[in-house]
Amino acid sequence: MALDFYYGSGSPYAWRVWLALEHKSIPYTFKLLSFDADETETPEFTKINPRQKVPAIVDDGFALYESSAIMEYLEDKTPGTAPMFSTDLHTRATQRRLIREVDDYFFAPLRKVFTAVTEKKPAEEVATAVDAARAELARWKPTGDYMTGALSAVDFTLYPFVAQVERSSQRNPQAVPADLLPPPLKDWAGRMQKLSIVQKTLPPHWK
Repeated sequence: MALDFYYGSGSPYAWRVWLALEHKSIPYTFKLLSFDADETETPEFTKINPRQKVPAIVDDGFALYESSAIMEYLEDKTPGTAPMFSTDLHTRATQRRLIREVDDYFFAPLRKVFTAVTEKKPAEEVATAVDAARAELARWKPTGDYMTGALSAVDFTLYPFVAQVERSSQRNPQAVPADLLPPPLKDWAGRMQKLSIVQKTLPPHWK
């Protein structure tokens, strides 16, 4: 029986769950919600997620939200199929740490860049935000082809944010420099971009 997957176009948190579902070949019914139409605030969706945010899933009557929790649930649901977490204790702990770091540290300086650009802040303010983002981005280096060796939940968590950086750079190169991503991260993003699951799950409004 397919689970219901609630998604909002452009949400990096929902995108990571979409990648996980495709990677693990878990059947799902795609439920695209419109932010413009406030569809995350309907009584029906609020029963699923009282915080009125995507992503959320409903699996045989069981509702779950928060992207990291959903990914771990999907892993536990089908542990032998296309694993997203290592069986090695230390590697698995590192993967969980990196996922927390993406949420707690990686996006914060990038948000300041996007906000400064969107709100057309003075050039000095944009430059300060870009410098802070560079410092954080420089911390992230893959181990082998992917962040912790084999393709994992860490890659699915990180890639949507990196893809937003690349898209913002293409759309507004004067404000978001093309070299904002350091070479190791840019090369990793190039490998991710070629994956069929990434191409299949591109945000609808990006196409």
